[in-house]
Amino acid sequence: MSDTLRLSWDAPADRWEEAAPLGNGRIGAMAFGGATGRYALNDATVWSGTPDGPAAALRDVLATGAGPERLAEIRAALDAGDVRTAEALLMTFEGPYSQEFLPLGDLAVTIADAVATTPARVLDLDEAVLTETLQIPGGTVRRRSWVSAPARALIVELTADVEFAASLSLSTPLRGTPNGLGLDVEIPVDGAPLHETSVEPPLRYAGADPDFDAFAAVAVALDTDGFVDAAPARAAVHGARRLLIALSTSSRAEFWWADADGEWRTASREAIRDRAMQRADAAAHRAPSALLAEHLADRRRGARARFAIGGRREGTWNIDRDILHGDDAGLKATIAAEFGAYLLASSSRAGGPAANLQGIWNDQLRPAWSSNYTININTQMNYWAAPVLGLDDASEPLLALVERLARTGADVARELYGARGWVAHHNADLWGWSLPVGGGHGAPSWAIWMMGGVWLTHNLWDAYAFGGDVDLLRSRIWPVMRGSVEFCLDWLVPGPDGTLRTTPSTSAENSFVGPDGGTTAIGLTAASDIFLIRGLFERALAAVAALGVDDPLSAEIDRALAALAPVGVRSDGRLSEWSAEVVEVEPLHRHLSPLVGMYPLDTLTPDRDPHLFDAGVRLLDARGSGAMGWSWAWKIALRARTGDGDAAAQLLDEALAPFEGDATRHGPVDGSEWGGLLPNLFSTHPPFQIDGNLGFPAGIAEMLVQSHGGVVRLLPALPSSWTDGEVQGIGARTGLVVDLAWRDGSLASATVRSIRGGERDVAVLYEGRRVVLRVPEGGSVDVPLDESARAALAIGVHHAR
Repeated sequence: MSDTLRLSWDAPADRWEEAAPLGNGRIGAMAFGGATGRYALNDATVWSGTPDGPAAALRDVLATGAGPERLAEIRAALDAGDVRTAEALLMTFEGPYSQEFLPLGDLAVTIADAVATTPARVLDLDEAVLTETLQIPGGTVRRRSWVSAPARALIVELTADVEFAASLSLSTPLRGTPNGLGLDVEIPVDGAPLHETSVEPPLRYAGADPDFDAFAAVAVALDTDGFVDAAPARAAVHGARRLLIALSTSSRAEFWWADADGEWRTASREAIRDRAMQRADAAAHRAPSALLAEHLADRRRGARARFAIGGRREGTWNIDRDILHGDDAGLKATIAAEFGAYLLASSSRAGGPAANLQGIWNDQLRPAWSSNYTININTQMNYWAAPVLGLDDASEPLLALVERLARTGADVARELYGARGWVAHHNADLWGWSLPVGGGHGAPSWAIWMMGGVWLTHNLWDAYAFGGDVDLLRSRIWPVMRGSVEFCLDWLVPGPDGTLRTTPSTSAENSFVGPDGGTTAIGLTAASDIFLIRGLFERALAAVAALGVDDPLSAEIDRALAALAPVGVRSDGRLSEWSAEVVEVEPLHRHLSPLVGMYPLDTLTPDRDPHLFDAGVRLLDARGSGAMGWSWAWKIALRARTGDGDAAAQLLDEALAPFEGDATRHGPVDGSEWGGLLPNLFSTHPPFQIDGNLGFPAGIAEMLVQSHGGVVRLLPALPSSWTDGEVQGIGARTGLVVDLAWRDGSLASATVRSIRGGERDVAVLYEGRRVVLRVPEGGSVDVPLDESARAALAIGVHHAR
C-alpha cells in the first residue's frame, strides 16, 4: 500500500451513519460496502425550489406593508421601550423559508455469494479511494470506489481472480422513471422545513406545465469482460473477472448554477440526460488505471497541509479502536484535522455549489434545518480552514454563493430597508435566498439577523489575506465587500449619544429578559454587530489601499469607524453581548457571537484592547464546555486565540468522543444532550452536521500557527499533551506557508515560505522570542533556533509527508 493516511472499518455499514463519504464537490456517495454494496447518492445541485423563489417571496413580503416606513416604526418602538410592538412589526418582514438539499437516490452493486473480509472497508484520505476485499467461492473480488472530479463520475471498479456474478440497480426516493440504465428524476419545486408543520404537502412537485422544469438525470455505463443482461435501471453481470461502473448525474439546476448564457432556460430534458450519459459513457470507455491516475493527480492538487501530531500520520487506523475508543490524543487530533480537510475537498469544488449543513451528503427527504446554508455561523465555519489548509479550489463555491446572495440581497436591502448595497440574513439556499425566514411566526432570535452577508464577506477577505491574490480581490471579492459596506453604512443610525448603532439588533439565536419581564431577542446593538461591521470597515480600507483605488466610500468609512458605538463590559467583568446589561435566558448559550471579534476576526485582541479582550475571555469561561460539534469547534479556535492550548485540547477530546445516542433523533439545541462522533467520524448535533468536522482543522491549525495582526505566531497554544509533532503547509497571511516541528513541547524546526508576493519582512513570534525574517519572493527562510532546539532536530519526528 502507498504511504498514505487510511481509515478502516471492520464491517460493512448497516446504516447511513456508518457509511464512508466519497465526493467530487458535486456528486456525493455514501458507500456502505459489503456484498450489497449500496451507494447513497447526492448531487449538490438537487435542491427543492426554483430560481425565482427569492424574488417572489420578496414581492409577497412587500405586499404586507413591510419596508422602510415600517422599519422606522420598529426603530421608534424600540427607542420607546415597546419591544412587543417592535417584534410584531418586524415579523412581517419574514418570508416563508429557504429550500432543502435533497437526496438523489441509491445505486446497489451486489456481488453474488460474497462475504466481506476484515477490514471490510479502507478509506484512503489522501487518495480519496475506498477499497474492499470480498471472498467469493474459489477466490476474491476487489472493489475500489471513488468519485472523480476530472471524469465527473462515481467510479466503481471490480476485479477478481475467478469469475463472479454481480447485479446493479438504481432507485430514488423522489419521483423517478427508468430511462435505459439510468433514471429520470423529478425534483420538488417547494420543500418545507420540518418545523413548518402546517405546510401540506411538505414536498410539492410542479404541475404539468411548470415555469421551472425541476429535472435531474442519473446515468450508468458499464465495461466488463463478462456478459450483461440489462433492464430499465438495472443490470445483471455474469462470467466476469472485471467490471467497471461509471455513474454520472446532471440537472437543470446544474445548468442554472453555471448560468452559461441562460442555457438552463432552453435546455431540454434530453440535453440533461445526454450530459449525464456522455459523462458516464466517456468514463466507462477509459482504462480504470487511467481514470485512477487522473483522479489521484487531481486530489494531490488539493489540501497543502499535512498534520502529524504526536509524530504519526501515515498508516491504516481503525476507526473504532484507534480513534473513537483510542487513547492517543495526538493521533485523534491528526485524524480530525485530516478528515476535515478530506471532507471539505470532497464536498466543495470550483464550478459547483458551496458545502451546505451536511456538505453534499444527505439521505433525508426532510433533512434537519433543510440541510441548507445557515449563515449565522455554520456556513462560515465550513470554510474557516480552507485558506489555512491551502484548499483554494474548495473556497471558490463560497465566493460564487456570496456573489449570488449579493444579487438577490441588493433587492432586499433596497426594498425592505431602503439601503444601498446588499443584505442576507439567517438562512440561504442554492437559489440565493436572502430574506429573513419564518413566515411571520419565526422567533426573532433566529429569524431576524441582518449580519449574515457581512460575516460571509470576512470569509472572502480571508481567501485574499491568506492567498494574496490581488487580481481575485479586484475582480470578485472587493465588489461584494463594497456592497456589504454600503449596506452597513446605511444600516447604522445615530443614537442619543451620537454614536452609530444597529437597530433592530439580535445576537444570533440568543435571548434575554426584556423590559416587560418576558423573553425577547430584539434590542439595540449586539456586540457581534459592532465587531463584524468594524472588521468589515477596516478590511475595506485595507482593500482600497491594496488595490490602489480612490474610492469615495473611504471617507464615509472613516467617519463611521470614528463614531461606532463601543462594546461594553458587564459589572461582573464579562464582555456584554448587548449594548445594555441584561439578564440572560441561557447563560451557557451554544453561540459565541459576541466573541466573533476574537475569532475568526481580529478586532478583539490583547494588543488592541487588553481590558476588553480579558472581558471576552471571561465570557468564554462563563459559556462553559461544548454542546455540539460546531460549538466545540468554535470554542477550540477561541481558546487557541487566548493561548490556552490545554483548554482547547480538552474541548477537542470532548468533541471527538463517540456519540452513544440515537443519531437520527433531533437533539435539543440547548446543549443538554451533547454531540460527538458517529461511527463514520461525522460530527453530530445530533443529527449530523458537517460544520463540526470542517471546523476542527481550523481550530487545530490555530493552536499551532496564527498569523493575524501582522505577526506569524508559532505554537501559540500548544497543549502540554502534544509533546511531539510536525505540520507542513499551514497557510499564513499574506501569501505565506509555514512548516514546523516540535519535540518535548519546544520548537525543533520552522520554515516560512512565500507562495505569492514579492520579497518582504515577516515578523515571527515563538517561545517568547520575536524575530524579523526577510523572506525572498518564491523562496523560504528557516526560523533561527537556540541550541537546545537545534539538538532536537537530531532526534526528529516522523515526517508528515
